[in-house]
Amino acid sequence: MRRRAFIALVGGAAAWPLVTRAQQQAIPVVGFLHDGSFAPRTHLMAAFARGLGEAGFVDGRDVLIEYHWAQDQSDRLPALATHLVQRQVAVIATPGSPKATVAAKAATAAIPIAFSVGADPVKLGLVASLNRPGGNVTGVSYFTNELGPKRLGLLLELMAGSADIFMLANPKNATTDSAVQDVRAAATEVGRELSVLLVSNNRELDAAFATIVQKRAPAFVMNADELFFSRRVQLVTLATRHAIPAIYTSREYSEIGGLMSYGANLSDMWREVGSYVGRILKGAKPADLPVVQPTRFEFLINLQTAKALGLEIPPTLLARADEVIE
Repeated sequence: MRRRAFIALVGGAAAWPLVTRAQQQAIPVVGFLHDGSFAPRTHLMAAFARGLGEAGFVDGRDVLIEYHWAQDQSDRLPALATHLVQRQVAVIATPGSPKATVAAKAATAAIPIAFSVGADPVKLGLVASLNRPGGNVTGVSYFTNELGPKRLGLLLELMAGSADIFMLANPKNATTDSAVQDVRAAATEVGRELSVLLVSNNRELDAAFATIVQKRAPAFVMNADELFFSRRVQLVTLATRHAIPAIYTSREYSEIGGLMSYGANLSDMWREVGSYVGRILKGAKPADLPVVQPTRFEFLINLQTAKALGLEIPPTLLARADEVIE
């Protein structure tokens, strides 16, 4: 809507000086590509806009952003990426969406791409190295999948006994296998078994919780995935309803009632992508921009949820929390 209105405004400005119209026509277009949807990510989009603004670009004034959301239908991503390439956008931004980044990289080797991903971008084949990305792709890596064993350790500090731990994982995520292997190895080291439940849609999420309840699972962990993030309210609600302790991958879960979370600040990561888009628009080359990595990770505990679940959080665990929600 905003873009159509802008085009109509320019088209009706016949009386404007030629220089002014030329400046309007020169405004670069940034393509935005994501496999999810807008509504669960309004705060992240605000962070992305903030990063762009810090670099001197405001949507509708210095830059036009063309948004392509796949609405959790990742099979649409190649066509959406191709459309952005055909539009000859100046940059493609793919914050928080590895699938979109892969689709964009497959669609163009010329248009710069700025990403943020929770996995190792080298292993995903997005960049040659973190310090020297090479090619047309760079961005932010917050290594959230690599934090799986750490999350498991924090959860086990809370949970007594020796029962199995369950893990929710999306089989359609390219990083799932390695994330599961890491968590399973960590569980084996402390004598625990890891049972993995595969979830790729709403129906399977409900079925997974039915299994967790039936088998009286003491707790669960999860791998970072955009599907889970989009459905975080449903996920946290189910865990609370069935009184199942869990640790999540970012603060957004704990803020809506998730028991614990450990991971990078996603708003900071999206702001960095916006900043990189701005730097690229000013002439920087992706090959010369090293992949940004977080300097710290946040550990949150929701005491309200702990009380609702009848859990006593050990003082040693509370002392290590970066934030306690009371």
